[in-house]
Amino acid sequence: MKYIVNSDRITLIDDEQKELAYVEFPEFEEGKVEVTHTVVDSSLRGKGIAGTLTQKLADHLRKTGQKAELTCSYAIKWFADHKEYADVLIDSAAEFEKAKHMQNEACQIPKHPKKQ
Repeated sequence: MKYIVNSDRITLIDDEQKELAYVEFPEFEEGKVEVTHTVVDSSLRGKGIAGTLTQKLADHLRKTGQKAELTCSYAIKWFADHKEYADVLIDSAAEFEKAKHMQNEACQIPKHPKKQ
């Protein structure tokens, strides 16, 4: 298995190139992305794949200098638990506040259209 990092998506694929998991973060404005979805195949759930994807995303954002807004419920919770990555968020206080009010929510509807 290997992770592939693209400009708006990080994907985990197996040896046959089958997609097993991904995190999407389309750019909506120059230097700003919206983390919209984190998806992991049911066969891999509970193995830390979503956390690894999100950490790779946070590292990618630092490397590229991009900032993120979060509508993915998993990402909201992950960043609240990993405040050392607050610097990659557009508004960390707002994102951490979202996490306080979440329970078992699904991802929100994306707020921004993808940048053309």
